[in-house]
Amino acid sequence: MEIFDLGREDAPFVLIQPVDFRDRDSLESEYTVIRDATGADLRLLGFKVTDWNRELSPWKAPAVFGKEDFGDGAAETLDEILRFCEDRNKTYIIGGYSLAGLFSLWAACRTDIFKGVAAASPSVWFPGFYEYLSEQRLQSDHVYLSLGDKEAKTRNPVMAKVEERILGANRLFSEQGADSFFEWNEGNHFKDPDLRTAKAFTWVMRRII
Repeated sequence: MEIFDLGREDAPFVLIQPVDFRDRDSLESEYTVIRDATGADLRLLGFKVTDWNRELSPWKAPAVFGKEDFGDGAAETLDEILRFCEDRNKTYIIGGYSLAGLFSLWAACRTDIFKGVAAASPSVWFPGFYEYLSEQRLQSDHVYLSLGDKEAKTRNPVMAKVEERILGANRLFSEQGADSFFEWNEGNHFKDPDLRTAKAFTWVMRRII
């Protein structure tokens, strides 16, 4: 798996983010925004995902948009990521945008290595995912959730549930004792993903440092 590595290798804070080829150019600006906003010594590792719908999906599900079904490659992806999270003296935070945000929430239910989760516009409409969260316990102390205020305004009946599901997830995490925060962003799902992700990581970082 190709990795985009920004920051110093010995930085005490390590941000983990699944990305695709389109995110490579925006990662540097995202890193700069987070670093400047927090003043922290951090490292951002962008794990390049080739097959987005397979590598970030926790289980198989039929296509919701387009014709490409979802696979079940999330466990394999998480195993690869955890190879870079073995130094327990460092603080690891996982996050991402859209399906990468959903993957981050799922991963935080599978391991306690991540101190926080930065889930910007996560795909919590994913079939069966809210039910999964209801039966699991988030193992991270801090979780940031966001959604664009136009994202639920869609004719797609599955994706239209995203507002209901993300507000429900925020309640679930709070009831479990996590420091959970939800924020609305202006616009649809495709507006400023890099800035929304930077804002998500920044919030989590500020709760920890």
